[in-house]
Amino acid sequence: MSDGDIGAVDLSPLPPEQWGDDEYAAYGSLLGLSGEQVPRAGSGHAYDPMNFSVVRTFVRHSALAKAFWRFNGYQLQRNSLPLRWRELAILRVAHRRQSAYEWGQHVKIALEGGITDDEIARLALGNDGFEGGDLLVLRATDALLIDGRIDQSLLVDGDLDTHQVMDLIFLVGTYSMLAAAFETWQLEPEPDTAPLPAARPVT
Repeated sequence: MSDGDIGAVDLSPLPPEQWGDDEYAAYGSLLGLSGEQVPRAGSGHAYDPMNFSVVRTFVRHSALAKAFWRFNGYQLQRNSLPLRWRELAILRVAHRRQSAYEWGQHVKIALEGGITDDEIARLALGNDGFEGGDLLVLRATDALLIDGRIDQSLLVDGDLDTHQVMDLIFLVGTYSMLAAAFETWQLEPEPDTAPLPAARPVT
């Protein structure tokens, strides 16, 4: 695509009148439903796609959305990391990448999973106050974001097993990629989600 064609790119949320079978099938892969079972756009249902700007934007590429949501479902529901470690890592990614949408969504999930407001506030300032597996996950996440790898010295005698290390690598990579997508799409944080704290110097 040439610079002159950029006007054809539309990254805005898809309006309800443009939803069809492919879009509902893609959204169904996220909800674990067939396309026919998915709540219709504008229905007012709790899972009405109009309630979620990220869903409405993602389905502009329904084949990509369908494939990605299947993988992301594994990361959020079946990977080997406890919810606490998973959300600590995702929040660190969202803060490092300064993705307000990602931060707001995952603060809600973290709080529901037992991570406290105080811990979330501390996470945005660094690693002080964290220990054991929590600290290891945050340090490993930082290493992936800054150096692109986890040094073996960080894993020796650590609290993560083989599957957890592998899941963490793909989790951090995925949510770093999503942060880039959300910022490029210019997604506004959903109402009543936590504001993104200011960036900290990368160390």
